[in-house]
Amino acid sequence: MRARQRIRELQLPFEIPSGEELGPRLQSVLQTLYLLFNEGYKASSGESLIREELCREAIRLAEALAEHPAGNQPRTHALLALMLLNASHIPSRIDESGNLLRLQEQDRTRWDQKMIARGMFHFSQSAAGEELSDYHLQAGIAACHAAAKDYESTDWKRILVLYDRLIELDGSPIIALNRAIVIANLRGPDAGLEAIKSIKDLGKLDSYYLLHAVLGEFQTRRKQFKAAAAHYRDSLKLVEIQSERTFLSNRLQSCEAQSAKNN
Repeated sequence: MRARQRIRELQLPFEIPSGEELGPRLQSVLQTLYLLFNEGYKASSGESLIREELCREAIRLAEALAEHPAGNQPRTHALLALMLLNASHIPSRIDESGNLLRLQEQDRTRWDQKMIARGMFHFSQSAAGEELSDYHLQAGIAACHAAAKDYESTDWKRILVLYDRLIELDGSPIIALNRAIVIANLRGPDAGLEAIKSIKDLGKLDSYYLLHAVLGEFQTRRKQFKAAAAHYRDSLKLVEIQSERTFLSNRLQSCEAQSAKNN
């Protein structure tokens, strides 16, 4: 999150290193591209949740990188697959009013099938050799979502296996939080809550609004509406994007109404 903020503040121009410089710097180049893409896919501040031009620029640069002799590596193709598969959702991520739509609420007929096909092509290209990077695992997760005809048919078991492997490579609490969401989808909200409690360095997520939003979601599914409302209030104190504020406010109002109804 700090890196994304730093890129935004400095407004750094990005160029693919030329000649012999690229090989040793490939990993840092890939990381920068992914940060650029993520800032477009889910902006960290401002009025708009999505800045599609940043996503497209990151994809363009990644494609150029994959065509470069020194950049034509499995992890480059894995990152490109990840970005393409995620970007295919952009047309359905917000409604006509600009409000956030969760994965289960999205109209999958609006997903960009040509972009998914390109993503799957690069995912297959990433399988060359023995390398297994975090980009491979994240692309595998994105491919599972792209292959599911609807939310209910998502292969959550496969996704959990991929998250288990990803945790071994990247033990960040954010990855662990995403894994907890998958566990809740497989085993219910109680299991999801237990998974969150077991996150190493959980305290680092105290200022991360999505932690509180996820806790609110799990408590809502448990029909503990008063507890859910408290978590949504905490999340609203931390969120900056207006579409996400609107989404969380709606969730909060629904929980408050249910809580009042039950009392």
